[in-house]
Amino acid sequence: MFDARVLAFIAAVTLLTISPGSDTMLVFRSVLKRGQAAGLLTTLGVCTGLFVHAALSALGLSVILVRSAMAYEIVKLLGACYLIGLGGWTFIAARRRSNLRDADHKMPPAGARVKKGWPQAFFEGLLNNVLNPKAAIFYLAFLPQFINPADPVLLKSLLLAGIHFAIGVVWLALLVMLIGKIGAWLTRAGVRQKLEMTTGAILIGLGVGLVFERRA
Repeated sequence: MFDARVLAFIAAVTLLTISPGSDTMLVFRSVLKRGQAAGLLTTLGVCTGLFVHAALSALGLSVILVRSAMAYEIVKLLGACYLIGLGGWTFIAARRRSNLRDADHKMPPAGARVKKGWPQAFFEGLLNNVLNPKAAIFYLAFLPQFINPADPVLLKSLLLAGIHFAIGVVWLALLVMLIGKIGAWLTRAGVRQKLEMTTGAILIGLGVGLVFERRA
């Protein structure tokens, strides 16, 4: 099942993966909020969502998103509300910690509640990917081009999703490690607060952009 089409798929999804978007910002937020381990778990959550889209595409369920305007709008609004809510919570929490810091000159360390937030970090990444209608339509429209008529559709779809998963994990893990390298600078109270507030604002912007995005 490895052929020229698979190589073309690898090239295409690599370019797609390194393009910054809500997944990247979510991982960045997770590292700032809970530490590198949580960032890696968010990465796993994001990439695990690819298997969901691949399976739905292979089973034909993603066709509903293409043919039904109402279904597409519902999923789009759910994803947008999720991003806006997550971004708003990040912005408000960072602002609140900034006020506390100004009041008592103390700042809770980054990742102080890492272990407690590990499951949440994973599911945040998973939901962000699963509730992304563009990802579902991408898999529906894009994946079949790399599947030969003689190939078992579900198996080949999951294989391609596995390749995409590996590329995504490597890329996002590298970003997590990079953020970790400059962790001492990032954990400075003022710097971290500004980064968290900026990340929250970007997530809100991505959510609002999704709301007003017209269906292709």
